Amino acid sequence: MSFIKTLAIIAIVSLTTPVWAGDKTAGEEKAVSCTACHGAGGGAPISPQYPILAGQHENYLSQALMQYQSGERKNMIMAGLVAALSAEDVADLAAYFASQSSALRTLD
Repeated sequence: MSFIKTLAIIAIVSLTTPVWAGDKTAGEEKAVSCTACHGAGGGAPISPQYPILAGQHENYLSQALMQYQSGERKNMIMAGLVAALSAEDVADLAAYFASQSSALRTLD
């Protein structure tokens, strides 16, 4: 009986939780305003204070954008820019920036 309850819960959660598969082509169109600080493709910020977005993990980028929306991450500029983004917009932007090549690397 426990197994059936578990399957039922999984089915209910999967039907009620929206999961957006990001569209990197749509994300590229939506990222136009991001280039002002993060550079073309998110890989060439205009200042060291702005992070490189290109090549970051998609789930990290999505989480960061949602944290700016919720106020968990504090930045007045980003909060204003992400306020009206839908879950689909966030997924598209994350997919786009994650798909870009980058100078990101791990330290040796």
